[in-house]
Amino acid sequence: MTRVQLPTDRETGRSRGFGFVEMESEEAETAAINALDGAEWKGRVMKVNKARPREEKGGRSNGNSWGKANTGGYSRRY
Repeated sequence: MTRVQLPTDRETGRSRGFGFVEMESEEAETAAINALDGAEWKGRVMKVNKARPREEKGGRSNGNSWGKANTGGYSRRY
């Protein structure tokens, strides 16, 4: 594992219930997915899969009042 990111809610600071783990190789990634997908942790079944690119929200473009930021999120233009 090379990096872990656990997103939190902006208002409450609590975990959003998911995270991202960057692995050092495809083999390590596949092994982690196979070992953990469907496993139970703290009474909940985990869903472990390869991250997909973020989908654009419909109805907005870079020309509107909201524009896509370099971080992959959205920022308001004033």
